[in-house]
Amino acid sequence: MNKETLPIADIKSPAGPGRPRAFDEADSLEKALCVFWHKGYEAASVDDLTKAMGLSRSSFYGTFGNKQALFRKALSHYSRRGLKALRDVADAGGNDPVGAIMEALANPQGGRDGCMLINCLTELAPHDDEVADLGRHHLESIDKIIAEALEPSDPGLALDRARAYASLAIGTLALRKAGVPAEQISQTLKQARLVISP
Repeated sequence: MNKETLPIADIKSPAGPGRPRAFDEADSLEKALCVFWHKGYEAASVDDLTKAMGLSRSSFYGTFGNKQALFRKALSHYSRRGLKALRDVADAGGNDPVGAIMEALANPQGGRDGCMLINCLTELAPHDDEVADLGRHHLESIDKIIAEALEPSDPGLALDRARAYASLAIGTLALRKAGVPAEQISQTLKQARLVISP
């Protein structure tokens, strides 16, 4: 999914007793998300994160606990806003909501960063069950959104076909990361739909 098209969720945590926090937690979370997106989990240091977020180490640890907890919160934030954006795309898709969804998932013009969630699944899911669970839930939700677009009255009938569409669209992210031109990726999506269409 695309950084430009995904709306930022309104995430606020209570400040707790005492002095209120002097920073916007949602804004700090968004900045952390960008660090993880560009560097990956392992390469992103606490110094990288606190510098980008404009926080002292004490504020960082006091608010988010540790790097792992911040990462999971950022990933959940990314998933929530991404799924909301995809539902909005489906609703605005007119006569071809599935095509609009696939184009949004592939985002041919989105550059080589790829999708943060897919990047993180590749990096962490094999040895982090929580990340794997979040990723699986995210992908299942995408399948359901596509199935609802295919068969609004009975999405269950279209779930297998929806998974195929989602898999092909998400698969084109590898083409993006390899620097394949956007026009070629868009053409690949069109050919993929012809293969799957009944």
